[in-house]
This record gives sequence, C-alpha cells and structure tokens, in this order.
Amino acid sequence: MDTRYANHPEDSKKYNTAELRKHYLQEKIFSEDEINLTYSHVDRIILGGAMPVKENLSLKAAAELRADYFLQRREMGVINVGGSGTVVLDGKEYALDKYECLYIGMGTKEVTFTSSDNKNPAKFYINCAPATKTYPTVKITRDNALIVNLGSQDNMNKRTIYKLIHPEVCESCQLSMGVTMLLSGSGWNSMPCHTHERRMEVYFYFDLPEDQRVFHLMGQPEETRHIVMANEQAVISPSWSIHAGIGTSNYTFIWGMCGENQDFDDMDHIATKDLK
Repeated sequence: MDTRYANHPEDSKKYNTAELRKHYLQEKIFSEDEINLTYSHVDRIILGGAMPVKENLSLKAAAELRADYFLQRREMGVINVGGSGTVVLDGKEYALDKYECLYIGMGTKEVTFTSSDNKNPAKFYINCAPATKTYPTVKITRDNALIVNLGSQDNMNKRTIYKLIHPEVCESCQLSMGVTMLLSGSGWNSMPCHTHERRMEVYFYFDLPEDQRVFHLMGQPEETRHIVMANEQAVISPSWSIHAGIGTSNYTFIWGMCGENQDFDDMDHIATKDLK
C-alpha cells in the first residue's frame, strides 16, 4: 500500500510539477490481477482499485491498518467502471455492472472481487474511510440513486450527477460517493469551484479517451495549480484546496468524500473572477 502524508497549503505552493504529482496524484489505479491501494493521511481515506482477470482477488488487512481484517474499523464504497463482476462479502454475492455501486459496512471480514469475463474484466474502484458504527451493506444502481442535472452547454459544464453513497440514498458513517457524467461538448467540472473545510475529496477520472487529458485544478483560490491527468487516474484534494477541471473531451468522474460533514451542499463557494 502506498502512503501519502498531509501537506500544508503553504508548502504546496512551492511544489514543482513532479512534486505535485508525487503528493496528490495516483497514476496507476488498475493492474491486472492486483489490488492497488493508496493510504492518505488526509482524513485517512484509502483509495484504489481491484482488477481481477485470471484470478479472484481477496482484500487483506494491510500492515498499515494494524487490524485483524481490512474492514474491522472501516467502511468502504466500491463502484465498478469496467465489465460485469461480483463482490463477495462473507460468502454473499453482489453482482455489479458498470456504474453500479456497493456500500460495505464496517465489520465485513471477507471481501473478494471477481470478473464475469476475463476478456472484459471488471474494474472495481475503491474508497474506504474510518467508521464508528456498522451500517447495512447496500447495492446502489441508477434506479435508486439520487440524480441531479446541472450546468449548461454555454458554460461547457452540462452534466448529470448520480449520488450513490449519500444520506438520501443509504446510511454511512462519513463516506460519500457518486458519479458525474459530462455530456458531449462539455469539459468543465465543479466550476464555479468551491472548497469544503469539513471534508476532503478524491476525484477519479475515467471514460476519457486514451489520447485526451483532463487539466485538474487544485490549490488555494488565490494560488491555483494544475495536474494533467490521463484516463483512470485519481487525485487527492485536501479540504483547503479547490477541485475542478477541464477536459480536452467529455469524460466521467467519481467523487469520494470523507470528513465530519456529509451535507453535500456544505461548500464555500468561490467566484470564478476571484481565482488566481
């Protein structure tokens, strides 16, 4: 498991491109028959992916957790972004097609990932946060997601938001997750931008053509930086940082949040004219 430490905004102002990527970007989410995870000290989120192809993959307790099993003190969200697959939790199977989500409550001991077709393997994107209470495991599809349409073609940000792990959809201790799809002709996400001091966020960009890129914006509003991101990469956003982006084509991204507040509208909005 890779480990990323929390960084002060004053330090981050001094980072060059390589240092920004080292501290905030996870370039490789999926590897064949592996589970790739990153442990961030920003609200202690764990992010990564499992891609079973020829083998079933079991989630084991990493040494960094000092736990008997991975979800002994944690909750987890899994969203499939690949072919059909199955997540097996303590012997119970949950089939997930692309864009479908599974909230997994604290205390689940055995977690196994499988693909239905190794020629079109499942890609299970993972966010995991500390938990203090066990809530029921829930499968969430587009049929029971909270759906919001926002933006306009004139502002190049027309998008559909699927709120999946969200207080109005299912209970969780602190983890929230969802999928945002930008329509053809739109490229901006989360603009006008915002921060939220009460929680951090991770963006995972996918459904982006291999020859296209997203320019992800981060940093304090008066001192912005950017990270150029390719398909199926994730970026850590501390609570003090904006998180927005513009793509050279439309794309989809998963947002995952953890912290002390699950109110989706708890944002400190920033006018575009005030960005520097």
